[in-house]
Amino acid sequence: MEKASSSKRPRYDAALRAEARQPARESRSTRAAARALNINATLLYQWQKAAQQPLPTDPTEAAEVRALRIANKRLAQELDMLKKANAKCLL
Repeated sequence: MEKASSSKRPRYDAALRAEARQPARESRSTRAAARALNINATLLYQWQKAAQQPLPTDPTEAAEVRALRIANKRLAQELDMLKKANAKCLL
């Protein structure tokens, strides 16, 4: 984390931003991930939005991409739940 001399706001480099997005991606709650990292949740949401690839200009393709992103997120959450359940069964 770099501090600007004229501003009291902390400035975060690209590596830290990428590292902070990882727990938010793995967590169900971006706010909880932000709290754990001691970063403002709004800032983390902005970093996530900036890192996303832009939607296609064609409305049909854009709708499909949105639907696929939602399905991908849901499947990732299901996989995470199954991994946790499997870990509990193995104990």
